[in-house]
Amino acid sequence: MFTATVKSTIEEDISILVQKDNHSWNYLCDCGEASLLTVKEIQNIKAVFISHTHIDHFINFDTIIRHQIGTELHVVILGPKGIATQVQSKLQGYTWNLINQNSITYEVRELISANYYIVYELKPPIWELKKVKEVTNKQIYDDKDFSVSCVLLDHKIPTVAYKFQEKEKIKINIKKSDFKPGKWVKELKEAFENNDKEKEIIIAEKSYTAEALFYLLEVQLGDSLGIIMDHAPSEKNHQKIQEHFKDCETVYIESFYLNEDKELAIKNFHSYAAKSGEIVKKAGIKNPIPVHFSRKYKAVQIEQLQQEFFTAFTSTTV
Repeated sequence: MFTATVKSTIEEDISILVQKDNHSWNYLCDCGEASLLTVKEIQNIKAVFISHTHIDHFINFDTIIRHQIGTELHVVILGPKGIATQVQSKLQGYTWNLINQNSITYEVRELISANYYIVYELKPPIWELKKVKEVTNKQIYDDKDFSVSCVLLDHKIPTVAYKFQEKEKIKINIKKSDFKPGKWVKELKEAFENNDKEKEIIIAEKSYTAEALFYLLEVQLGDSLGIIMDHAPSEKNHQKIQEHFKDCETVYIESFYLNEDKELAIKNFHSYAAKSGEIVKKAGIKNPIPVHFSRKYKAVQIEQLQQEFFTAFTSTTV
C-alpha cells in the first residue's frame, strides 16, 4: 500500500513524498518549496519524479542535493525532455573540489514520450553528462514491489503525470485443501507466475501438475497512486487522464484555481476546482485529493476551492 504526504504548506509550492509499506525507500514527486520535508526523508529518497521545471516545482532540488551528497546512493531522477541538462546545470552551479566521485550518482531519465526515455548519468565533481542508453518501455521505473508509468500532458510545455502501481500478489488459500505448508507453495506460485501448467509439484511424496493446484491460489490486486500536476483544462488532457488513471485508487490532482477564475485557468494552462473534480470522477478514482492551489488565495478561499472540487466530484455522473 502507498502513503503519499504533501510536504509543502499552503503558503509554499508543491512536493509530495511517496512511501510504501514494508519498503525502505522514499520517492519524491516534484521539488517545490517544502519545509515539512526532513533531512532523514531526503536521505532515503531513491527516485525523484519531476512533472516539469517551472520554478514552483523545481526550486527545492538544491536542498535534495545538499542532503544526499555523501550518501553514496544511486538516485534516479525522472522528468520531461530537457531535465538532464537542467539537473546538470543545478549541480554545476556549485564548487565540488572536496567531494569524491563516489559521493553520489544521479541517473537521469528524460521522458521523451510515455514509453520512450533516454538515460543519462551524472557523477561529481565535474558532473559530466554521459548518455547511457535509450529505452522503450511503458514502465519508466520498476522496483520489485511496484512500477511507475506516465502520461505527458499539456501545460503549454509537456508535463509528466505519474502512476504508481503496486504489483499483484499471489496468495495461497491452503484451507481449500488438506495440504500442509511446505516448499511446494513457493514452487506452485512460481509455476503460476510463469504459466507453467505442467510443472510437477510434489506434496507429501505425491505428484501433482501445477494446473491441478492453481485453484488454491488467489491474485490480490495491488494498490495504485496517481500524481497529476499542472495541466490545461483541455479535452485532450482529460482524455489522457481518464485513460491512464482509470480506476486508480488514490489520485492527487492539481486544482489551481477557483471556479470563478476559470478564464485565468484557461489562459494560464492550469486546471480549476470543478474541472479537476469532474475528470477524476469520470476516471473512476476512488480517493481524489485536490492539491497545488494558487498562492494568491487565502485559507478561506482554499476551503472554498476544495468544496468546489468535491461538489463537482460527487455530482458528476459517469
